[in-house]
Amino acid sequence: MVELGAARPPERVAVIGAGMVGLATAWFLQERGVAVTVLDREGVAAGSSWGNAGWLTPGIATPLPEPAVLRYGVRAVLSPSSPVYVPPSADPRLIKFMVGFARHSTAARWKTAMGALVPINRRALEGFDALAEGGMTGQTLEAKSFLAAYRTEAERTGLLEEIEHIHAAGQGIEFDVLNGAEAREVEPSLSDEVGCAIRLHGQRFIDPGSYVHLLAESVRSRGGEIREGRAVTGIRDRAGAVEVELAAGAAEPFDAVVIATGAWLGDLARQFGVRTIVQAGRGYSFSIPIEHVPAGPVYFPAQRVACTPLGDRLRVAGMMEFRAPEAPLDPRRIRAIVEAARPLLRGADLDARKDEWVGSRPCTHDGLPLIGATRSPRVFAAGGHGMWGITLGPVTGQLLAEAITTGRRPVELAPFDPLR
Repeated sequence: MVELGAARPPERVAVIGAGMVGLATAWFLQERGVAVTVLDREGVAAGSSWGNAGWLTPGIATPLPEPAVLRYGVRAVLSPSSPVYVPPSADPRLIKFMVGFARHSTAARWKTAMGALVPINRRALEGFDALAEGGMTGQTLEAKSFLAAYRTEAERTGLLEEIEHIHAAGQGIEFDVLNGAEAREVEPSLSDEVGCAIRLHGQRFIDPGSYVHLLAESVRSRGGEIREGRAVTGIRDRAGAVEVELAAGAAEPFDAVVIATGAWLGDLARQFGVRTIVQAGRGYSFSIPIEHVPAGPVYFPAQRVACTPLGDRLRVAGMMEFRAPEAPLDPRRIRAIVEAARPLLRGADLDARKDEWVGSRPCTHDGLPLIGATRSPRVFAAGGHGMWGITLGPVTGQLLAEAITTGRRPVELAPFDPLR
């Protein structure tokens, strides 16, 4: 534990942002006797919490900047069909982010960041279990099979090497190496194009939109207030209190504030010393009918396409697009996912798409989230998880609630200092 110097435990806390991270923080603050008010400019799960793949995979929760990203090359990332896409832009903020991202996409910096994630990854599923034990009705589903599928063994080499590095960093993950026939025996929805696979064990998944709405219901049932359609325009640190200013002009005092606004985190946190750029890394998804709904998630790493069974349909998600979070859905990105997935799935009607969606993952240049106190001991940041906001949301809320109410920072949060 590290002493943060808080004068007294807060009694009333405002949480700005009603996604997984914000609501989990609110829920765990309630566990510690704090009255919470959650404010969101749109509504519950309106951002990246709704349409993502819903994987709970701490075993492969790794830093986004990695050497493989650099291998795409400039021409590749400028193509709308590329798994990683950066539209041409003169935005100095985006350019600064990309320079920092490239600087951290080295083997040495990836290993350092991976080592920082291991302690919080180890506790990730415990966070979901704590919610369930506390009466939250949302269920996590065991991945009876979790396959990373490839056309060739050469393609598979990258993930096998990454798993070795994950083990070297101190994080365990069990897996099997399969050939194409063995993979199709486990998962008949794979086509004959799949020549080999890796089956991961001990992972889970959820329907993220449904789960986050149930989490919101739990916060409400325990006396918390969730105000939807309330845009926060400013935060003012006054003597003994923090005022939250709304677009309508009203201001309300709280003992502490948590900024959990995803890709917009910097808008409110910058004045409190948070200089790390939080860039929208937009992901796309849609759902399709399929003859055989998989028993668990299916991942095509070479194509960066993630598939998750949700009821009687398959959610197909993917792509990383560094772009303004407010930009409209780009249909070229949907088509790129379709064409990447079509040859690899059997019995999938990719032309019967529903729920086409784009959401903005909050990414940092070093691949590590921002969790903890800012320059003000009454203002806290919780965001920047990149692709792992669903997986790490509950444990983030659990650890941050501990820091807020005790004035002591858990050791797991040390690498994620928002002022770094």
